[in-house]
Amino acid sequence: MIRTIPYTLFLLALLFSACYKEVDRPLTADFTFVLADSSHTVPATVNFSNRSVGATGFKWTFEGGEPGTSDYENPGSVTFKQAGNYKITLEAWNDDTRQSKTIDIHLDSAVQVAFDAEIQVNDFSPVQVKFTNRTIGASTYHWTFEDGTPATADAAAPPLVTFTTPGPHNITLQVGNGGQQFSISKTITVKPALHTAFEISPSFQDDDMEAPLTAILKGNSSSYLVQKWQSSGGGVLASDTSSNTTVYFKDPGTYTITLTNGNNKDNQTVTKNITVKPNTKLRTLTDVQLGISTAHTDIGCFYSTRLRKVFKKGDDLSAAGKEIDIVFFGLNRSFTFNKFITPDSASSYTFPAIPGATATRFINKQELCNCTTPFTVADFDNMLNDAPLQTLQVPANATGTIQFNSDLLPRIVLFQTADGRKGAIKIKDYVLEGSTAYILADIKIQKYE
Repeated sequence: MIRTIPYTLFLLALLFSACYKEVDRPLTADFTFVLADSSHTVPATVNFSNRSVGATGFKWTFEGGEPGTSDYENPGSVTFKQAGNYKITLEAWNDDTRQSKTIDIHLDSAVQVAFDAEIQVNDFSPVQVKFTNRTIGASTYHWTFEDGTPATADAAAPPLVTFTTPGPHNITLQVGNGGQQFSISKTITVKPALHTAFEISPSFQDDDMEAPLTAILKGNSSSYLVQKWQSSGGGVLASDTSSNTTVYFKDPGTYTITLTNGNNKDNQTVTKNITVKPNTKLRTLTDVQLGISTAHTDIGCFYSTRLRKVFKKGDDLSAAGKEIDIVFFGLNRSFTFNKFITPDSASSYTFPAIPGATATRFINKQELCNCTTPFTVADFDNMLNDAPLQTLQVPANATGTIQFNSDLLPRIVLFQTADGRKGAIKIKDYVLEGSTAYILADIKIQKYE
């Protein structure tokens, strides 16, 4: 009997062998990288980590890197010195298969953005500014010039920029390196354009515009570097370069004052005329109010013809006391007892003593003075210069002891100050205001020479 079992096993083995096929081992090529500096700017150090699975061999290619290749599984750090786009490739394999992975790395230039702004000539409008770009590592540029001409520029070196509007102006430079944007801003300030103006006015003592006259020159100019005053036709300047000065005119006439300013960009001249009148040697003071004694607090009873001011109770007279030359004493609101008294006797008439008081002589009632020629209301009204006062005689004993009432209106009171100036007071009205009653008067007095 033939044995069949071994033959059967052989056939099975042959069939199994015919159905068997070899399977490749799986492979995945993969890697990651980390920049040592997150700014993505060169020089850059990049650390690569291999994440491949199933590989037994490796080849790295670092485009633009140092080193440029590596056969290590983990190549470590690679340095890139130039900005740009670089391909990084990892090839991984085993005995059965091969695979690769490529990624792109973009590295930018390191950027230091800076610029200088240099104002040409000076900072008075119009202002030209030269901009010097000090930026390192940028490839694109965009300038913004607030209120400037031009308003923008895209060049590394912009043209001169002109600013005319006064005030601060923001300047911005924005640069790029291919992947990032950087900016810096500065401010320049423009001063107003040259402006020339001045005012001319008489001094306090010369507000009647009569010679000799001192005029005040007040400069209202701006944005100048040099200035020059001139007075044509005469006149003496206290200073020809000060912003504020005075000019003295000895004689009457019309004079021309000129102010010229410059600032190295522009020059301007302004001219004004002033007319000085002939000297009448007479000062006219109108509508002077002097109260009765009880009105000294509210109206005031002391008057200075030089300061042209009424002084009240409580006013500081430490400096002005010596300038007071008229004191009015009214006993009551019915004006039945009135007199002008010498300032140095004020303390005898319910008033406080006047510091530095001087003596003024008064003729309160011409009808009692035995005056040779009375000084009438018409004489007062028609007096255009001091000629009528030159011959006026005020006796040395006219100390204001004689009183008057309100029966005569207008009343003319004559006086002579301690410094020799002669004058006349015209009482125009007695104003009945109870305890604040007052007289209303005009005064004409020789000028102080």
